[in-house]
Amino acid sequence: MLVKVVGFTFVRNALTYDYPVLESLASLLPLCDEVVVAVGRSDDATLALIQGLDSPKIRILETVWDETLREGGRVLAQETDTALAAVPADADWAIYLQADEVLHEADYPAIRAGLARWAADPGVDGLLLNYRHFYASYDYVGDSHRWYRREIRVVRPGRGVHSYRDAQGFRKADNQKLRVKLLDATVHHYGWVKPPAAMQRKQETFNKLWHSDEWVAEHVAPAEEFDYGQVDSLQRFAGTHPAVMADRIRRQSWRYDHDMTRNRYRLKDRLKQLVERLTGYRPGEYRNYRLV
Repeated sequence: MLVKVVGFTFVRNALTYDYPVLESLASLLPLCDEVVVAVGRSDDATLALIQGLDSPKIRILETVWDETLREGGRVLAQETDTALAAVPADADWAIYLQADEVLHEADYPAIRAGLARWAADPGVDGLLLNYRHFYASYDYVGDSHRWYRREIRVVRPGRGVHSYRDAQGFRKADNQKLRVKLLDATVHHYGWVKPPAAMQRKQETFNKLWHSDEWVAEHVAPAEEFDYGQVDSLQRFAGTHPAVMADRIRRQSWRYDHDMTRNRYRLKDRLKQLVERLTGYRPGEYRNYRLV
């Protein structure tokens, strides 16, 4: 079955905050007939960066972020919806990646198979992907339950699907959860891997999309660099990164070493991990979807 697939994403100030947006788009393009990129008016050369991509599949929408939408990261959902609304109505699927999310080429067969298998099934609204959250460097991943393990990254356009809350996931009209199938594919999330100075700038700026200036002043301590030591537990990554990340990883300009003996597990977290390891079920997990 021939399936039309369109990607969509949004980005602003990618250079200032060191987003791997070029790598993200490079990982998305092989799966798509077209990719819509909502590029917010930036304080750096983000627009020129995206315009410089050598692909006829890229379609750019120039946007201006509504800075008044400060509660709950709502502006991120608005920008996501802007890009989704530009997906052609005849597309069977729309694949969404944020600017710090990258797909692994080894997962393309599973993704393509899922797109084809459920394209004609009206009971499936979207497809769910696993997540791997890198932290501080490309050598460590978060392994506590505060990191979400799955999220919707493929939706059907034209069904009233919209971005939910701060753009982490999606809902349908009347706030209904999407009915989804889980794919054997993993999003590599690099949002917590940046030079310490860039991460500090991101913390100081992006928290203002969720909170007031007073909250940010109280909870985000001013500093030259972000303290990556404030983490509960990590695991050393033993797998491979997407090939499109190779150059960026080679250019890493800072070093981070995590002392595994300082992993801080609470008893209830240890019990949750044991249950998940034995059964696959994660107690207390927030699910913004319905597995079908």
